[in-house]
Amino acid sequence: MNIVYFDLETRRSAAEVGGWHETGKMGVSVAVTYSTAAGAYHIYTEDQAGELIAELQGADLVVGYNHVGFDYGVLQPFTFWDIKEITRNLDLCTYLSERIGHRLKLDSVATASLGHSKTADGIQALKWWAEYEKTGNVEKLMEIARYCCYDVKVTMAVHRFGMKNGFVRYDDKNGDIITQPVDWDRLTPA
Repeated sequence: MNIVYFDLETRRSAAEVGGWHETGKMGVSVAVTYSTAAGAYHIYTEDQAGELIAELQGADLVVGYNHVGFDYGVLQPFTFWDIKEITRNLDLCTYLSERIGHRLKLDSVATASLGHSKTADGIQALKWWAEYEKTGNVEKLMEIARYCCYDVKVTMAVHRFGMKNGFVRYDDKNGDIITQPVDWDRLTPA
């Protein structure tokens, strides 16, 4: 059984490419996976998109947070296959949105369920990419990789929490912590 946890960061924002419907124009700065079979993280750059897609396709299950709705759109220009069709997915954001009626940020679920939050956000990752392009400073690329790795780690922790407990929690923005039942154990192949 190989669950691959996945996230990516882009080179360009939605505003720079003409809106959220143009994710295929955003480009990949860094993508990260964690394979349960390998027990390791793997960092990819845009020129390795084919290898990344192959890893996702070979997984028994790909788990991410809005990866089907967003990340796959960013990756789609790098293959002629429909990535959604060649992968088996559990998109935690989509799963939760369908049950509560609105989208939640990963940070809201992670903070309420795990007691810790993300280290940065996508806007900061875009700034690091712009600095990397301008200066060639590889440390800025490493900042993106560290941030993306941590997002994968948080996604994995939220998934495992839900699998173990049968629920996750989230902040409803009114200061209340809501418990949401999940059946991720049923959706995850044994």
